[in-house]
Amino acid sequence: MKNPTFTRGAIAAAAAAILIVAAPLSASAHVRVTPDQAAPGSYATLTFKVPTESATAGTVKLEVDLPTETPFGYVAYQPLAGWTAEVVTEKLATPIKTDDGTVTEAPTKIVWTADAGVQIAPGQFQEFVISAGAMPDTGSILLPAHQSYSDGTVVDWDEKTPASGKEPENPAPTVYVNDAPPTEDGSSRGAAVTATPIPDPTAAASTGDPVATGLGIAGLALGAIALVVAVFAATRRGRAAQGESK
Repeated sequence: MKNPTFTRGAIAAAAAAILIVAAPLSASAHVRVTPDQAAPGSYATLTFKVPTESATAGTVKLEVDLPTETPFGYVAYQPLAGWTAEVVTEKLATPIKTDDGTVTEAPTKIVWTADAGVQIAPGQFQEFVISAGAMPDTGSILLPAHQSYSDGTVVDWDEKTPASGKEPENPAPTVYVNDAPPTEDGSSRGAAVTATPIPDPTAAASTGDPVATGLGIAGLALGAIALVVAVFAATRRGRAAQGESK
């Protein structure tokens, strides 16, 4: 006969395990950009990872908004079989002055469109790669993404993650430049790493630890005994050899 208490415990444990496994999967099933950190003035290769979350429709289009207040001077895309890409360049509402002069137009978005019969099917993902720069000297760069499905649904990944680190329902892909990426507990992944000191191998003896001291004394005693035994054995062998020679 089955123990009902054990059965209920097993079911609860299984449910907890499912929740633990499912939580990171659901949290990661968003449009992401990697790397999510870059140095100001650098040219970065950015990869947008796009999973299809729908169970009945496939992804057929991805549109990524590029920054206009701190625009990129250069954007290029990596060709992807089955997809057509277009970098849209527009005049800026407010010209921006730089060391190289006044910028009046810049790339404002990049659009990938699937060819006929091509899609990111349910349960699949695709990566879209661009090269962009120079990275502006700013805190972070929001890159809102708009994911279109074959059934006409559009999902906007355009919400800013707050400093607290609590991720919104539809977070925008973000590249952090001067700011450190937040974590869910409100700390920063870019915080300095504190080195762990390497223990001094002689510290145990100097701290007066009775166990360590006892082990040290025992080790010395065993070493001394071994030395005496070795000397005694060598002496006996020597005497035996002399007796045989006579």
